Amino acid sequence: MTKLAKGDILTAPGTGYIGCLTPDQKKSLKEVWSIIFDIADSGEAVLPADMMHEVEKEAKTAAGANTATAQAAAKAGWFAGNKSAKAEADAKAAGYGAGMAKISLSDLGLSVDKLRPILWDNAMGDHPDSLLLRFIRARKWNTVNALNMLFKAFKWRLDEDIPSIKYSSDDSLNEQNPKFFEQLEMGKFYINGTDKDNRIVAYLNVRLHHPGDQPAKTLEKLTIYVMECGRVLLEHPVETVCLVFDLTGFGLSNMDFNMVKYLVTVFEAYYPESLGRIIIHGAPFVFWGVWKVIEPWLDPVVASKVRFTRKDQDLLEFIPANHLPTQYKGGLNKFKYSYPHAKAGENKAMEDTETKERLVAEWKATFWKFEALTREWIKVGTKEATSTRTEAEIEAEREQVAKDLRVAFFKMDPYIRARNMFHRSNPPVASADGSVHWVYNN
Repeated sequence: MTKLAKGDILTAPGTGYIGCLTPDQKKSLKEVWSIIFDIADSGEAVLPADMMHEVEKEAKTAAGANTATAQAAAKAGWFAGNKSAKAEADAKAAGYGAGMAKISLSDLGLSVDKLRPILWDNAMGDHPDSLLLRFIRARKWNTVNALNMLFKAFKWRLDEDIPSIKYSSDDSLNEQNPKFFEQLEMGKFYINGTDKDNRIVAYLNVRLHHPGDQPAKTLEKLTIYVMECGRVLLEHPVETVCLVFDLTGFGLSNMDFNMVKYLVTVFEAYYPESLGRIIIHGAPFVFWGVWKVIEPWLDPVVASKVRFTRKDQDLLEFIPANHLPTQYKGGLNKFKYSYPHAKAGENKAMEDTETKERLVAEWKATFWKFEALTREWIKVGTKEATSTRTEAEIEAEREQVAKDLRVAFFKMDPYIRARNMFHRSNPPVASADGSVHWVYNN
């Protein structure tokens, strides 16, 4: 059973997502938006000091934890080294009342000019609430812990220059990262189809991996590239993916503990609530010693999503037969992986700067409208409310603007993001309007 810290709340079944928030969950979402706006506007925010002390205690607890993500969080927390006491002193010096604490973007390693752009860039075609709710659920509705996690993820995206990875062409990434194409061409991992819960399925053929065959940095860049390409294939209400680690033919020479740690950290800390199921398939006897090392690295919530399958037919419990490739017994999908390379002129739209600037401006204008409505929504029922509209009226318009944001993003998409494997298939998996169409050869 997951141990809860003070202020943590488990997400009740059937709640915690867009369209099914409880009153308390909606309050938490509003609090997170409100603090983001305060920091984005002025570079700082003032919070109750007891909230800050809870984060500091969490950081100290994480420092002694075994999971890869907890250890990383402890190193990069807001308040390592008694920063919460300094935050209270700063608030007092600024004239705020007792029991308050001030945080600033400089504490987070961010700046005002970068915060809002990285938020918008991270949302892409998603409902912005969906992005925030993934972090809030991951931190069990503890507002400050969720913000701590969110801002650290933003800083990581800036430090690792994630936008340049996801917008670049695979040709460009191959030039920058030795053996990039080699990984894609061999079918070490690829995305194909969906499982029984409509999650996209990523297959990882571990027997094809040998740690010394390629630079570790190439694997990291490739992982982010495939994840960012795959993110755009998620359609509401599905927010998670299914990973199949195929250990058929696995030997100790295939084991890469550093890469496993990287995957665990990335999924848990920077793409939280993205894993719906992890299937470890066909594990040989030698793997169980390895599993004893890996299992303690996993967050308990992630560990609870792991399933083991021995025979190919066992996969049919999770993946429909007409979706499962025929390389697995019982699969009916005559799918054979081959990597589709770039087609001549596929990125010509990116050269049309005039149209690009117009569509980017339209997308930004829609985001500003969403932000204005969110500010109005936050203040409903408070002393700061200036609108005479009801919460339901504001929410209805806000939901429509969120839909408009998705439309605006995909209109802009071919002008800012290079085409990838999912645009090149025949017919394309990823359509121009953001819809996704998997074709199964049965």
